[in-house]
Amino acid sequence: MPVTKSPGKAARPTKTRFRIKRIYEPARKDDGLRVLVDRLWPRGIAKRKAHIDLWLRDLSPSDGLRRMLHADPTKWGEFVKAYGRELKQEPARSALADLRKLPRSKPVTLLYAARDEAHNNAVALKRRLERAK
Repeated sequence: MPVTKSPGKAARPTKTRFRIKRIYEPARKDDGLRVLVDRLWPRGIAKRKAHIDLWLRDLSPSDGLRRMLHADPTKWGEFVKAYGRELKQEPARSALADLRKLPRSKPVTLLYAARDEAHNNAVALKRRLERAK
């Protein structure tokens, strides 16, 4: 006997509001709002070419924390915890509130410059934003 769906609301495809992307990848229309979440401007990227809608420097981790992760990606868990503590303090707290207030009608792409695509502040930030829903 074939399995049928029960009547009621149809399942809607879930859309991820927050996305992450390396700033060195070309901008696309489906990026939505492009938000740079690094403290320093990415090396070799012209501001015109970057197509940045918003630069939230205060969402980036402290210099010491950033350097720790860059030097030793195995400290990812330690980085995530410490970065989470930093995001609870000003000015990061206000910047995070500003990010959450962005229009929900289109995606928000968090841009980062790090080479490590799995271990960077944008990945940690996106996970935190998705947990807070």
